[in-house]
Amino acid sequence: MTKPLRIAIAGLGTVGGGVARLLTLRASELAERAGRPLELVAVSARDRRKRRAADISAVEWSDDPVALAGGGADVVVELIGGEDGPAHALVGAALRNGKHVVTANKALLAVHGAALAALAEEHGAALKFEAAAAGGIPIVKALRESLIAHGITAVRGILNGTCNYILTQMESSGRPFADVLADAQHLGYAEADPTLDIGGGDTAHKLALLSSLAFGIKPELSNISVEGISDIAPEDIRFAREFGYRIKLLGIAKLTPKGIDQRVQPAMVKLGTPLADVDSSFNAVVAHAGEAGPFTFEGRGAGEAPTASAVISDLVDIARGSAGPAFGRPAHKLRTVSPAPPEARVSPFYLRFRVLDEPGVLADIARGLSDAGVSIESMLQRGRAPGEPVAIVMITHECAQPSVARALKAIEASDKVLGTPSMIPMEAG
Repeated sequence: MTKPLRIAIAGLGTVGGGVARLLTLRASELAERAGRPLELVAVSARDRRKRRAADISAVEWSDDPVALAGGGADVVVELIGGEDGPAHALVGAALRNGKHVVTANKALLAVHGAALAALAEEHGAALKFEAAAAGGIPIVKALRESLIAHGITAVRGILNGTCNYILTQMESSGRPFADVLADAQHLGYAEADPTLDIGGGDTAHKLALLSSLAFGIKPELSNISVEGISDIAPEDIRFAREFGYRIKLLGIAKLTPKGIDQRVQPAMVKLGTPLADVDSSFNAVVAHAGEAGPFTFEGRGAGEAPTASAVISDLVDIARGSAGPAFGRPAHKLRTVSPAPPEARVSPFYLRFRVLDEPGVLADIARGLSDAGVSIESMLQRGRAPGEPVAIVMITHECAQPSVARALKAIEASDKVLGTPSMIPMEAG
């Protein structure tokens, strides 16, 4: 009989418990797919007494997750989380011991991915992370293996289900961000501290990995500009609909003549395009593969079933003998990114001004935009209440982001303009 692939799991939470359960319940079919049995031989978690999704009574237990790196397993599955601490120590130790590693830890890889990939190659081990980028969506394998013939020119994606759920609920209910966030926390869609999700950090971690796979660059968070969704108002969502768009938090990485542009930001996406149609907690990625055209991947980006499914996929690949460089190229070939300057970010922009409805206010706005070289394609004004605040909304022609930012800074100085104007880029879907 073919020798089993011996597996150790560190972290038995929602995903880890789901992986252990699948290894037990679907053992026969997984063995057929993998060409050899997948055998769970060791586990580690914080509480030995906690009830688990799978029966692990016959499996070796370790209170110290790093100890799994020295045990009898062939592959270590790291599901602890966190960019440093036990997760980093375990993955590094396992690779140095020549053990394969499967992880769903996007924060770890976004910070240490290049070094860990080099360590894996040095010791002849595989480093797999399909579950780290978009849950059950097989985008890692697609970018690393399937879409390489013509090269990747851009990757755009909805990579955080919490943010997409909040924006979807704001649109359907008309309620403000804070109210919808509170509901999302109550329902379990958002963490008690949601900063990493709503601030764009989680999306940035995933984008760093997708950028590395797409463009052969080292994952580097410092080269990604990040903006979250907390400033999105219900009126922005309503106006977006009037113009034929929806607002989504996107992770965007694309080649420009001046370097690679990487950013996380709310964007207006045209109705009827693939990203605009993604609702609730679903994720989606559009990869532009040169002459082969755009490819859209959509599915659940988090949760036990999709994430555990992605982990199992990596385990089956390892059982079959599939290793190869973690990011699709040898680690020493991964380039340090040449970030595109802000002026390379060219698109139409949605602008919303809250102004006093007085004579001359529109002229002041138009002058500020004109002085910065920004022209207007269309405009809406709602309400008519002399001396009271009203909204003026504009869509610009295509222009560079710094030009718009410069115009808004000048316009904001007017005593007729209240607060900071809103600026949201308009992206292809």
